[in-house]
Amino acid sequence: MTIQTHAPAPDAPRHDARDAFADTLLELARLDGRIVAVVNDSIGSSKLGEFQKEFPERTINVGIAEQTQVGAAAGLANAGKIPFVSCAGSFLTARAMEQVKVDCAYSFYNVKLCAQSPGMGYGNLGATHHSLEDIAWMRAIANMAVVVPADHRETAQVIRWAAEYEGPVYIRVSRLGLPDVTRGDFEFGKASVLAEGDDVTIATNGVCTVRALEAADILAAEGISARVLHIPTVKPLDVDAVVSAARETGAIVTVEEATTFGALGGAVAEVVCDHHPVPVARLGVPDVFAPTGAEPWLLDHFGMSPEGIASTCRETIARKA
Repeated sequence: MTIQTHAPAPDAPRHDARDAFADTLLELARLDGRIVAVVNDSIGSSKLGEFQKEFPERTINVGIAEQTQVGAAAGLANAGKIPFVSCAGSFLTARAMEQVKVDCAYSFYNVKLCAQSPGMGYGNLGATHHSLEDIAWMRAIANMAVVVPADHRETAQVIRWAAEYEGPVYIRVSRLGLPDVTRGDFEFGKASVLAEGDDVTIATNGVCTVRALEAADILAAEGISARVLHIPTVKPLDVDAVVSAARETGAIVTVEEATTFGALGGAVAEVVCDHHPVPVARLGVPDVFAPTGAEPWLLDHFGMSPEGIASTCRETIARKA
């Protein structure tokens, strides 16, 4: 029997999504004088050195002052600029939440909040630098769009989309080198099926998407057909795609580099509960502070290795009525 595989080859090229962010922002800035970068002493970690070199007057560095950073970006948006705020995800959300909520979302200013090295991207710096609550926090704020790209290719697409989108948006920009797994067809508010299946759905985004595809291949070798539903837009969620997955596969496992409370897993569970109840399992970081360690190790530690995802899929299928 020949088994179709969905995951990229082990030797596939790997890319840092921050390169896509920086290169695309520079490309856009050359075409649109309204685009500015607002940073918090984060030129190097955001890979915006070339942007600063070419557009020093459009690079606003406020120092390590995230509340000022977001407030200044809101002021720039009010003046007709398109500010891209680049800041470590943990500090952008936890330190500047009031400014994000009031200055950006409540005022509906055209600010692009780009969370660098989100999730457990700063794994070796420990719990203070993990941004695991950010998706749950951001999707709870009215007017705020939330997007979590899976790879270098999709990150570039999302940055281009954000420059055209009118309104505040929160975007995760991963630092973990990953192969491209998306098809280059990002559409705001829409999910995409990266692997067909009718026994279980793996709903995922960000750095976990490639792991979900690898889990689908493990399951395929056992005769289990797993659909991989990539959901880059957490808010607004593609309700139709989630409901279709529930109806057609009868079980859903969510996998994300975030808390299991209120992020993608919570959003999917809400839709399933409201529209078509089926067994749902949520993989992520439970009600704990994640320890110190490299990002891939931490994902494995919390059950998000390909085999760990496959194991949860088997358990969830067994719960089907």
